[in-house]
Amino acid sequence: MKSEKPRSSPLLAVALLLLLTAGCERAGAGVQKEPAAEPGQQAQLSGTIVMLTNRVDLVENGTLETYAEQFNQKYPGAHVEFEGLPNYATDILVRLSTRDAGDVLLLPVNLPAKELGLFFEPLDEAMARDERFVTFSTYEGKRYGLSTGSTTSGIIYNKRAFEQAGITEIPQTLDAFYAVCAKLKAAGITPLYMNYGAVWPLREFGHNLLNYMTGDPDYLNNMVNQDAPWQLGNEWGQSLEIARTMINQGYVEEQLFSNNWEISKTKLATGEAGMYLLGNWTIRQVLDAGAESEDIGFFPFPYDNGASHYAPLNPDWFMGVSKFSKNKELAKAWVEFFVKETDYTQEWGFLPADGSQELGMPQYQEFLSYQPTLVEATVQSDAFIDMANRAKLSFWSGDYMQELIAAPDLQQSFDELNAKWKEARAGQVASPAAGY
Repeated sequence: MKSEKPRSSPLLAVALLLLLTAGCERAGAGVQKEPAAEPGQQAQLSGTIVMLTNRVDLVENGTLETYAEQFNQKYPGAHVEFEGLPNYATDILVRLSTRDAGDVLLLPVNLPAKELGLFFEPLDEAMARDERFVTFSTYEGKRYGLSTGSTTSGIIYNKRAFEQAGITEIPQTLDAFYAVCAKLKAAGITPLYMNYGAVWPLREFGHNLLNYMTGDPDYLNNMVNQDAPWQLGNEWGQSLEIARTMINQGYVEEQLFSNNWEISKTKLATGEAGMYLLGNWTIRQVLDAGAESEDIGFFPFPYDNGASHYAPLNPDWFMGVSKFSKNKELAKAWVEFFVKETDYTQEWGFLPADGSQELGMPQYQEFLSYQPTLVEATVQSDAFIDMANRAKLSFWSGDYMQELIAAPDLQQSFDELNAKWKEARAGQVASPAAGY
């Protein structure tokens, strides 16, 4: 499994969520608030809590159980159980709406901030003192989640594949990048494994790229002020042109429509494929697939022919406590322990969420040696989430990218998207409180 945000159908899930919100509010009104643990009594926390996670792989290989055993040494009466959801982004909204979401879970990326308090317990201020991403998982001064790590995106590459293809320099421009792809293809190596069939990796060529190639982390949020944001001559056109060129030139995998995510990691590890465009968290998974650390490198994606480039600094999933947990203090203790005391961040290839920490991963040091300007992400606004849902655009799953990449006429596809967006915008302006 992977650490990405899996495919989702946010419109359907959010619609179900909103239908049940009022019932959840009423049902929670009669629940008595449990007393907070007295100072000095944390070691007495006990009971069993359940954590829902997208990391099915870490449930199956025992990694999360190892962390739970470490937690149990600190709190002898405490036990943590795990449930992995392979389609997390879709499934978790339904689970929340039925109040069957365990005690600890990852915050949905497509849940409006104003609804966080309906489903999550506010965390103590001290827990989030050093958090880097201050605009995320918060509403009206309350924080509902801690980041489990941060990521950047770029080109993960196999150095042995580059050597086999006679590549001696890391590409610093888009034209040089295409030239590297041509050399890899000529050497019988798949230049870049796009994972078109898995769908979710395509987000790296879409809205993920837009939010840093422009240097503006609010690029998507600002789309709510436009009737026609999709244009061939702007950043949307530029990003789609890169993806379409990669496919048209045969620089990606041949079996486009198969979900070969697991297979692709082995191909990159062995040098059958040369590159990924993904987050740094992928590096650990490529190493686990058989690569030696010294054979895997990482550099910023040269999305144009400029002399310098931006790169993103994004949070991974945020971890929070269910409002409906019957053991909130123990759940909070587990969240803080997981984020701050386990080696999850280091072990699984994330950058520290805590801005005061440093990471020694050699691939990240290589990445920084090219001196990209890091663009720290900002949270997607409620207005943008509402617009995307109204327009029936699944930004969070990447489905829209498949359609755009394969479109016979990109301008026509852009026109269709703009028409949906304009209609959604008109509806939002006419009824700004609709859906809440």
